[in-house]
Amino acid sequence: MDESAAATGTTSPTERPACIAVRGLTMAYGSFVVMRDLNFTVGRGDIFIIMGGSGCGKSTLLRHMIGLIEPAAGEVCYGAFNFTKAGPQARERMLRRFGVLYQAGALWGSMTLAENVGLPLEEFTDLSPNEIRQIAALKLALVGLKGFEDFYPSQISGGMQKRAGLARAMALDPEILFCDEPSSGLDPISSRLLDNLILDLRDNLGATVVVVSHELASILAIGDNSVFLDGESRTMIASGDPKELLAHSTDPRVHRFLTRGADGRRTA
Repeated sequence: MDESAAATGTTSPTERPACIAVRGLTMAYGSFVVMRDLNFTVGRGDIFIIMGGSGCGKSTLLRHMIGLIEPAAGEVCYGAFNFTKAGPQARERMLRRFGVLYQAGALWGSMTLAENVGLPLEEFTDLSPNEIRQIAALKLALVGLKGFEDFYPSQISGGMQKRAGLARAMALDPEILFCDEPSSGLDPISSRLLDNLILDLRDNLGATVVVVSHELASILAIGDNSVFLDGESRTMIASGDPKELLAHSTDPRVHRFLTRGADGRRTA
């Protein structure tokens, strides 16, 4: 992206084919508008960052994109499929193509890691218990948790819980992976490991990844494209490669966010 494109929030002419399109989206709780007039596309195979300050509506936007909250206006489309206007059965079929890593991992404390990862397989496939166990073990191995199949969430660290949550999100080999603040609450080393896992999963499995984050190091390390939400104006004020926005954006709000602390990059 050239300087003028980065400054104005336009996208590169060489961007990947659109996988997700958000059009005219307005998010509101009753008469209170959280964000209005959101328009952006997510390229197939991108790691796309939803960024902005705390409380601006980043996680709310993700919930709109996966159908947990209905928009006050606008729509979300996946390819030619209008998710917002689709009926319950069509939505359910589309949801099977998604994987979601929630902010706290959202693991069931009474179930082992293998049982947690196996839940989507039990619900959406006809696989035998032995086959589900084998796939769960494979997914856990992919995130560095081989040998932890029979551990409970309370027996492992927060970083390991996030990785187990990522394994569960990948259980059905989703086309699109949504991650809500994956690095939140992690130490720098654990956060970097999780970033690398997300990159590896995208590169090896070809998934498109949408990440909600305010963690600057992660944003710059993994993001191919992004949208910046501004809580004061209640709309998006920039989009593009986060590194290009860091180098070229002339909006003081974007520049201030992307230059927090030293140079904003991890050393661990």
